[in-house]
Amino acid sequence: MIHPDSVADTGAFLARLVRLDPAALVRLRPVDGRPDLVTLWARLPFDVLVSRTVRGEFTDDATVRAGQLLAALPDGPLPARRDADWRGALPPPAGAVRDEVPAAEVRRIADAAAATLRQSTGRGVGERRLRDALLDHVALTLHTPGEPDIAVPTRVVTALVRMGFVGPDPVRFSTVGPWLAAHGRFGTAWYRSAAGLTLDPLNGG
Repeated sequence: MIHPDSVADTGAFLARLVRLDPAALVRLRPVDGRPDLVTLWARLPFDVLVSRTVRGEFTDDATVRAGQLLAALPDGPLPARRDADWRGALPPPAGAVRDEVPAAEVRRIADAAAATLRQSTGRGVGERRLRDALLDHVALTLHTPGEPDIAVPTRVVTALVRMGFVGPDPVRFSTVGPWLAAHGRFGTAWYRSAAGLTLDPLNGG
C-alpha cells in the first residue's frame, strides 16, 4: 500500500495528526493519472484540511482512523474502513500561486499565536471563544497586482507549522474558488472560507 520509501513520511504525518486529535480520520486517495502516488487527507480540530502526497499503490478511496493506520505501518493490513464518517468535500486542484512568504515569517506568526494561546489557557470562561478569535485573526494578506487582497487566517499558518509542513523554502499561497491553500515543502493546508463561494476580499491600499 504505502511504498517503503514513504513509510517515514506517512508515519510523521499520522503521528502529528493523532497528537492533535487522537480520534482523527485520514482519507487515502489515489492521485489521478499517477498510480504510484497516494494523497493523505485529514481535517484538523481547528477546521483546516491538510494533505500530503506520498508514494504508494492504492486503487481505492478509503477513510480509516489515523491512529490505526499508524499502528499498521509499515506493512500491516488497511484498518477497518470508516468511509461514511468522512464529512465535507475535498478541494479541487490548487490554482495559480498568489503570493510567497518566507518560511521564517510563517514560523514566527505560528509561534506568536501559540504563545498567546498558552497565556490564555486556564482562564476558564471564554477560553474557547478566545481561541477561535485568535485562529480567525488575519495573519497575512496576499497581494497580487490587479487582484483583490486575500486574508490568510492564523488557523492556516498554525496548521501548516503544527503539521511540520514548512521547510527552508518560502510558503506558496494559492486560491481556487472558495479555497485558500498554503503549500509548504512537506504538505499543504487548505481552508474554505465561511463566506461560501468566494474568499472575503480586503480593501487594497
